[in-house]
Amino acid sequence: MFVIGTAGHVDHGKSTLVKALTGIDPDRLREEKERGMTIDLGFAWMSLPSGREVSIVDVPGHERFIKNMLAGVGGIDLALLVVAADEAVMPQTREHLAILDLLQVKRGVVAITKRDLVDQDWLELVTAEVEELLQGTTLAGSPLCAVSAHTGQGLPELIATLDDMLNVAEPRPDKGRPRLPVDRSFVISGFGTVVTGTLTDGTLEVGQEVELVLAQKRARIRGLQSHRKSEEKALPGTRTAVNLAGVSHEEVQRGDVLTTPGWLHPTDALDGHLRMVADAPHPLKHNTTVSFYTGTSETLAKVRLLDRDTLLPGESGWVQIRVESPVAVVKGDFFIIRSSETTLGGGNVVEPHAKRHRRLHPATLEHLEKLQKGTGGEVLLEGLEAHGPQHLRDLAQQVNLSLAEARDHLQAMVETGEIMALGGDLASEDAVLLPASLWAKVAERARAALQEYHRRYPLRRGAPREEVRGRLGLSDQVSALALQRLIREGVVIEEETLLWVPEHHVSLSPAQRQALDGYVKLLGSEPFSPPTAEPPEPDLLQLLVEEGKVVKVSDSVVFTSEAYQQMVDKIVEHLKGEGKITVAQVRDMFKTSRKYALALMEHMDQRRVTRRMGDERVLR
Repeated sequence: MFVIGTAGHVDHGKSTLVKALTGIDPDRLREEKERGMTIDLGFAWMSLPSGREVSIVDVPGHERFIKNMLAGVGGIDLALLVVAADEAVMPQTREHLAILDLLQVKRGVVAITKRDLVDQDWLELVTAEVEELLQGTTLAGSPLCAVSAHTGQGLPELIATLDDMLNVAEPRPDKGRPRLPVDRSFVISGFGTVVTGTLTDGTLEVGQEVELVLAQKRARIRGLQSHRKSEEKALPGTRTAVNLAGVSHEEVQRGDVLTTPGWLHPTDALDGHLRMVADAPHPLKHNTTVSFYTGTSETLAKVRLLDRDTLLPGESGWVQIRVESPVAVVKGDFFIIRSSETTLGGGNVVEPHAKRHRRLHPATLEHLEKLQKGTGGEVLLEGLEAHGPQHLRDLAQQVNLSLAEARDHLQAMVETGEIMALGGDLASEDAVLLPASLWAKVAERARAALQEYHRRYPLRRGAPREEVRGRLGLSDQVSALALQRLIREGVVIEEETLLWVPEHHVSLSPAQRQALDGYVKLLGSEPFSPPTAEPPEPDLLQLLVEEGKVVKVSDSVVFTSEAYQQMVDKIVEHLKGEGKITVAQVRDMFKTSRKYALALMEHMDQRRVTRRMGDERVLR
């Protein structure tokens, strides 16, 4: 399915031509019919000789309704530029052509209408003028057809030419992320809210859950229509009417975007490459306020020039656009900027969610250049380096590639080591990707954090895992995956919850080792009531715990490991036979004091060997 969009000056016969081609009057408003002038977007459709069915968006030509024209031409595949033979090229002919050129509409046909009102010599002059006008634009060399909507002259040739042009047009790609910029919203009695637009980037199906991005409303698709025919599924490039359940007509505005939930987020700042039209009435200065158009949306915006102070007519440059009302865009979307009177320029989105940049900053400009002109792999790598670790699906969405395209590019880059995949391979959408340059920094941060910890606490075997994870500069989820990879690669060593670098070893002086041996011997002298006075310093005591020589059951009670295990085994044996035990029974069992018995039982509770029930313990 393809969409043809009209363009041209007011009263040059666009709507009349559409009606002659399709039999459908695109002027649907009473005011339009009364005034004989298109005010808002109109829609029609037809079948071409090849059997191909096409949609037609008819736009207003009057300069006061340019904003409505812009809402209609963003999703077209072929432009039908209409020039009246009796008036030739007029102001909105030029402005509409400039807009098509800025939007990079690469296929077009020129219909020179009202052929029956002029002689052959005049027609040839108009034809020459139009051909000259097209030079230097995306529509240069487009075929011209002289027609009369009233007599039918030239209409078969025009229809055949449209068909031929669409024979070589590529169908819209399915990136798995449907977007329908809303150009109309209305209510049908008995059905409820209906929105219309041109579907891009994916498919919609009846019963599917969808989201209106700007309204932040979720809904369900009750029905789909294209050209007044019900469909179960709408394909990319289709003019589609969507009947929504769960949202009211008043909650939907032109400019919103209907899509699947969760992936497309509004933005109030974007980076882009802007080209000024050659006949712009004045230069564009830094921080100028303009009207900003993208998709079907319109808002005021401030243009920050990133690579100069003034952009002259015909020049191009890098800009950051800060919009007053959020817009929903992806990388590669086109936009137009206008003053209150005329079109100033347009361009494409390079970074949909932009951070504030330093102006005239070479690294920023180089980054934007790579995002715009790089290959798929280069753009993916640039996105990771700019935004840090991301899941495969999120990264593909950010750079506007399909999941399959992104995976193909990334697989090669993982194999060459340019990109690391954490938590799984690329077959898993849960895999987290990061550039090799960041991975090297993460590994160095981990080593540096551990080496610092070892210097501060030379007697400790390792650092707590959580302390190291917090030093990696990553989110909790990505830090955990990074540590798994670092452990697997032997960059760090892990045992239980402790981490250390491979070269770290606890080294005791002879005096320290003698003191520890003496302490363990002292504990063993009264194994079930060990002395509590003068324990070693905390790090030395912890070393004994890690070596498995002692068990610290409370701040003041430490048993030798042998004594502790004997006590636990005997208590467990008692519980298996009797079912319960008290602290007093434990005290008497080991001829010790209540202090030791209570500390032991609370420690067994913490280890989930026993469970307290009132004054008694039972086995878990």
